[in-house]
Parts: sequence; structure tokens; C-alpha cells
Amino acid sequence: MRKLLLMSLFAIVLFAKADKIFVVERENSALAVIKQNLLQNEIKNMHNFNHAVVKFRGKDGYVITRDGYVIKFDPIKEVKEKEFKTSKSAIGFIIGKNFLAVANYDNKTVEIVDRDLNPLQSIKTGSRNVGIKLYKNYLIFECMDSDEIWVMKNETPKAKKPHFVLYKKFKNVGQVPFDALIDKNLYVSGFFNSPFLGVLNLDTMQYKRVPLDLGKKDRVLKVPHFGFWSVSKGYFFIPAVGAKKVFVFTHNFKLVKDLDVLGNPVFTALSPDKKYLAVTFSGKYFPYVQIIDTKSLRVIKTMKFKGMVLHVRWSSDGRHLYISVNGANEVLAYNVNGWWKHFMWPVPKPSGIFIYKMDK
Repeated sequence: MRKLLLMSLFAIVLFAKADKIFVVERENSALAVIKQNLLQNEIKNMHNFNHAVVKFRGKDGYVITRDGYVIKFDPIKEVKEKEFKTSKSAIGFIIGKNFLAVANYDNKTVEIVDRDLNPLQSIKTGSRNVGIKLYKNYLIFECMDSDEIWVMKNETPKAKKPHFVLYKKFKNVGQVPFDALIDKNLYVSGFFNSPFLGVLNLDTMQYKRVPLDLGKKDRVLKVPHFGFWSVSKGYFFIPAVGAKKVFVFTHNFKLVKDLDVLGNPVFTALSPDKKYLAVTFSGKYFPYVQIIDTKSLRVIKTMKFKGMVLHVRWSSDGRHLYISVNGANEVLAYNVNGWWKHFMWPVPKPSGIFIYKMDK
């Protein structure tokens, strides 16, 4: 009896520290909630979820919507708390200690709000804005229409309310920047119409171009996504624009290898232990996911699903790869020990998968 009780308590502790999974229901304006391996809840009335992005900081959850809302919700109680409309169309955001910065398309601004969504500052750029990141007291983003990178500096880093001023503007960085990743002091830009990466050293404020051998480009149906999930201790993994390649670079941007993959990549996501890279695709290869071994830099598994795969995310412990199969109305969990389907949750038109660690 004592042994059974201890096992039960141990299971409760494990569940308490397990991941809680929030899944964007693309057409339902709702967030599905998966916890303890069960689909348990929905947070509804979340506006246009066609390109919704979810992020967490501490005990707060935030969402931006295609129609320009930023929404604060409680990821523990699973309830919506407040919303504020920053624009007609928002595309990305970043969370600071005491503020959020929201990059907008339609209003051609970057909006600064506090953690309770009260407006603080509007930065007019005259462009659609993407690739928004933070580094020390800097706020960095790309201007998609003017081919620029703006570095804004917080003049009041110790105050409760930040105030950003333009510190440096980089012009003609590349044609049509679409996303960026940041690793330590390096801000790495991707371009829709230029065969190179842009690398900005945020300590020295020096900018350079890194050539990409794209070959003959295919029609781009979905632009790749850059992010922290493509950075390992030794490498950057960069999805190509319009080419069936994933580029592998060292951290000083020496090319290691062009990885040939099935189609035009969209997401390249590293497992927590950095052993595997999951790659998703667009076009006729939407239903596929490929797994790359990061030691041999070879494709070791190709999986086909019953509809478009819009997102993947690794579990925090690295034991599962979560796969959002939009065309089949399901989210799957594949066990990496043999790549077999461990769980399936019926989620209507799922897209983005976001994980909240319950031990926060």
C-alpha cells in the first residue's frame, strides 16, 4: 500500500511538472489546451487566428492575432484576461521584463505596451515590420518594405516604463527581409529576394552578408521561419528560400553543408538534446516531415501524414515530437525511440504548437 501511494505521489509530481501544450485552432479563434496527455480545454474568443503566435513569460501568456490584437491570458487557469488592438494586422512580438513590443504589418508601426497591455509608445516605420528581437537594451527589427534593419535603444532601462529611440539604421541590407533569429550578439536576417543572409553583430554594430548557393529557385508558397529553435551549440540551421535545402553554418558562418531535403523547407526545429532536426515543407510536400541526424547531417526518417503539417514542436524532455496536422484535424505526438505514434488529440484545424512548462 505504501509503495502504491509513493508511486501515485510520484506520478502527481511528474504531472505537475509536465508540459502544458497550447495549440492554435486556426479557424476557430481558440486555443486548445492539452495537459497530462489529454485534450482538456479551449480558450475561446481569441479573434483572427490565421497567423497567431503565443509566447510566455513567468506566469503570463500572450497571443498576437492576424487582425492586430494582443491578448493576455493566464496559462495556469486557462482564461483570457485582457486584449488590446495594436493595429489592423500584427505579425510578431517580443516580451521584455516590463513591456511587449509588437511588430505590425498594416499600421506600419512597432507598438510598445506594458505587461498589462496599456499603450506606451508607437514607433512609426513606414513599412511592414518583421523579425523583432531584444538584446540587452536594444530592440531590433526589420523593415520589410524599405530593406532596413532598425536598432532602437531603451533610454530608461531601469524605469518601469521603457522609452525607445532610434540608435542605428542599416539601409539596403537585402531585398525584402522576412524573418530573423538572434543568438547571443548576432542578429541573423533572411531575405525573400536576395541570395544571402545578413548578420549584424550587436556589440560592434558591424553588418555583413553571407552568400547562399540557392541554385534555381522554385516558386515560394510559404516563407520559411527563423528562430532560436534552429540554433545548436555548434551550428546554425537555416532553411532556404525557394530551394530544397537546409544550410548548416558554424557560429562564425562558415558553411558546413548544404543539406538536400524533400521540398522547400518552412520550419527547422532542433530537439532539446540537439540530436535531431525536424523539417517541415510547403507546396506538394506539406504532408511530410523529415528528421535529420545532426551528427551525421543525414536524413534518417521521412514521415507522411494525412494532410498539411503546419507546425512541429519538441517536448521539453525531448522524448516526443508534436506535429500539427491541419488537414486531418489532429495533433500527434511521435516517440523519438523508433518514431512511432504515441498520442493523438483531435484538434480542429490546428496550426501553431506552444509549450508552457508547468514548473515555472
